[in-house]
Amino acid sequence: MTDTAISRTVVEMLLDIGAIKLNVKRPYTWSSGWKSPIYCDNRLSLSYPDIRDYIKEKLAGLASEKFPDAEAIAGVATAGIPQGALVADELHLPFLYVRSKSKGHGLGNMIEGKITKKQKVIVVEDLVSTGNSSLKAAEALKNARFNVLGMLAIFSYGFDIADQNFAAAGLPLYTLSSYADMLKVAREKGIVGDKDLILLKSWRVDPENWRR
Repeated sequence: MTDTAISRTVVEMLLDIGAIKLNVKRPYTWSSGWKSPIYCDNRLSLSYPDIRDYIKEKLAGLASEKFPDAEAIAGVATAGIPQGALVADELHLPFLYVRSKSKGHGLGNMIEGKITKKQKVIVVEDLVSTGNSSLKAAEALKNARFNVLGMLAIFSYGFDIADQNFAAAGLPLYTLSSYADMLKVAREKGIVGDKDLILLKSWRVDPENWRR
C-alpha cells in the first residue's frame, strides 16, 4: 500500500542516482538464483543527504500514521539497519536490529539492543522481495516477546508471494514506493521502451521462471 505521489518521487530519486538499475538484455542474478532485469540497492540513497532525509521523513511519517502507538523501531540486518536507525532518531524512539542468524560468538545474540517484553515495535526494511527474510526477523522479535505491529520498507517488487506471506503471518506491510510506479516513471523518462516494459511486467508476474 503506497501513496502514489510519494512513490513516484522516491522511485525517480532512486532511478536518478542509480540505486535502481534496469537491464533486460543482461539480467542480474539474485542469491536465490533468479534472473532479474532489476537491481535495487537502496543503500546508495544514504550517500545523498537530500534523498536520505526525504526517505527518512516519509518513513517516519508513515510510521506515525499507521502505527501511532509504536514504542520502538527494529531494523533488519543489514540494509534495514541505517534506515531503521534514521527513523528511530526522527521519532525519538529506541532502536534495535535483528541479525539474519544468531551471532556465532560472544552472547550469541540475534537481536541487538534492549529487549523489552511486550514493547510495541515496527520493523524497518530497505526493500521487500518475497518477504521471507523480513518475516524471519519479525518472528525473532515475536519469540523475544515483542509486540510486532507491522513492517515498513522503501520499495517492494509487489510479488504475489510476498502478499501471501505477509497475510499468512498477519503482519501489515507499508512501503514508500512500488514496482508498478517505478515502471511508469522509467517509461516516462525514456529509460525503458515499450518492448522492455512488457518484459519487465512479465518478470514481476513469474520471476522464478522468467528466463527459463
